[in-house]
Amino acid sequence: MTDNNPLLDALGARGVLISVSVRYWRARKKLNPEDLGLSRDQVNDRLISLGHKRLLPKETLQELALVESRAHAAVEESTFPFLNIARYLPNPKLQTVTDRLDELRLGFERARSTFLDNYADLRDNALQEWRATADDLGVEPALLVSRIDAAFPPLDRMDRYFGFSVNLFQVAVPDIPQVELIERATQQEVIAARESAVVAARHAIQQSCQDFIADSVTTLREQTARLCEEMLETISGSGSVHQKTLNRLARFIDQFSELNFMNDEQMTEQLQRARQQFLSRTADQYRDSDAARQKLVSGLTALRDRARTMAAEDATQLVEQFGQMGRRRFQLAA
Repeated sequence: MTDNNPLLDALGARGVLISVSVRYWRARKKLNPEDLGLSRDQVNDRLISLGHKRLLPKETLQELALVESRAHAAVEESTFPFLNIARYLPNPKLQTVTDRLDELRLGFERARSTFLDNYADLRDNALQEWRATADDLGVEPALLVSRIDAAFPPLDRMDRYFGFSVNLFQVAVPDIPQVELIERATQQEVIAARESAVVAARHAIQQSCQDFIADSVTTLREQTARLCEEMLETISGSGSVHQKTLNRLARFIDQFSELNFMNDEQMTEQLQRARQQFLSRTADQYRDSDAARQKLVSGLTALRDRARTMAAEDATQLVEQFGQMGRRRFQLAA
């Protein structure tokens, strides 16, 4: 058990922290006055920002950028932001997310290989385009092209710019070091300083965990309200009920169940009731019955309002109940 932090224990039992990093050469460099044949004295940096120059057209990096975007989306849609250091991934989503990231890693390697195979041609074509652009800018072409050329890394050094990494980890509360690991001359001073730092860190982590769990409860409740509002807008706008609208509700309820690591029983009950009441009919049956359609609209409105009210409520009791999970887990393990 994490010393004096059952919340952290419960979080560790119900999920992991995940971070994903996608790196590739961005083909951008800071634009300098010298690139334009100017001296630095001619550019007032209080008034003028030259920005960056694109060494390659944007579309040449499109596949790599798409992989990066999809990797972050795959993580963010199934996780909660945790203490500004990573994302918290509930256990039921772990396999799905890691499988998706494995797929994207293969896509990244393919895009990387294609880019590096074509690197020399891309560079030559870009230099020709910059040479033509120099005339439009009124800049000496040889000067500009030489500076652009120098900004391209050699092919044999490009590997360092590429990487796709996924890290799974847990947060641990710091411990006071053993006395024998500290030099005798500074033992008392170091121990006192470390004890003070550890106490402060434990308190900060405890408070951060409480805030994180409460925010996660609020987030899912707000998402429930937002879903209902969007469904109501769709039904109102079309004047009818479509199966994809009902399917969206079914997917959300399943997703909520997988993300509900904090065991929000109240919201779970509301959504299970919605499943029973609203998803027992098909879209065709709703379109054929004004009474059924009105009942659906009334039910979604009530669920939206209830979710909004619950999102605004204090989640302290739920946080305390969550902490009890960590204590019970330790007692059973003991």
